[in-house]
Amino acid sequence: MTMADEKAYLRTILKTARRAMAAERAATLSREVQNRLLESGLFDACPAIVLYAAVENEVATEALMERASKSGKSVMLVRCAPGGLEIARVRDFSSLVPGAFGIPEPPPGAEVVPPEALGRCLVVTPGVAFSAKGERIGRGGGHYDRLLAKLDSQAITVGLAYSFQLLDSVPQSGHDRRLNFVITESAVYQSSGAPRPVGSIWNQGGTTR
Repeated sequence: MTMADEKAYLRTILKTARRAMAAERAATLSREVQNRLLESGLFDACPAIVLYAAVENEVATEALMERASKSGKSVMLVRCAPGGLEIARVRDFSSLVPGAFGIPEPPPGAEVVPPEALGRCLVVTPGVAFSAKGERIGRGGGHYDRLLAKLDSQAITVGLAYSFQLLDSVPQSGHDRRLNFVITESAVYQSSGAPRPVGSIWNQGGTTR
């Protein structure tokens, strides 16, 4: 089996499992994942946050956007653009409009922010499979990997996942970008070499539950 085949197999298995979750179960676990991020120290460490709009039972991000807006953070959302993804400022979820593939996104005219200009920012990403080492498999287009590659070195990248999406390891190619942290409803995982927020309770390469 080639790496591409292995990734495709994992996407099929894990996306099927995620889609099969009852809506109530997905909502409950999403709240737990978001609360774990809010309590982790990562959220408070950054003046700005980049989020995604969840689809197909992905871990939701509405609570993060609400808290970020109320706390005065700069809030941005990823959206589809010609050639990949771009980041645009938003006020709240009510301002989003249907975009490519039905994914909610910032409306036309929203200010676009180059990823390299974000500075100290928390970048929250979706995914299909993750490992505690920060490895990630996305939907298959490589769009997030290209976006993450452009980020300022001060940015902190975080993947949100359900525990069943966390594997011992996931196949990675040269262009795949490793995340600094992966958060599930059960634990926070910090990859080796990840930046350590002020007041963080983690040791380098450690895990907190």
